[in-house]
Amino acid sequence: MANLKIKLVKSLNGRLDKHIATANSLGLRKIGNETVQPDNEQTRGKIAQIGYLLQVTEE
Repeated sequence: MANLKIKLVKSLNGRLDKHIATANSLGLRKIGNETVQPDNEQTRGKIAQIGYLLQVTEE
């Protein structure tokens, strides 16, 4: 199964609480944090919600 490398590239300051919670659920708390997540429906949904804060690459 494929994985996605997700990097937080914009700040969470001043964002909606829902969006901050979504970033935290992906393991992203500070700018520059990276995480590897499985490429599935749940992860794609989270990326769709806060995609404007992220940089996503496939592994």
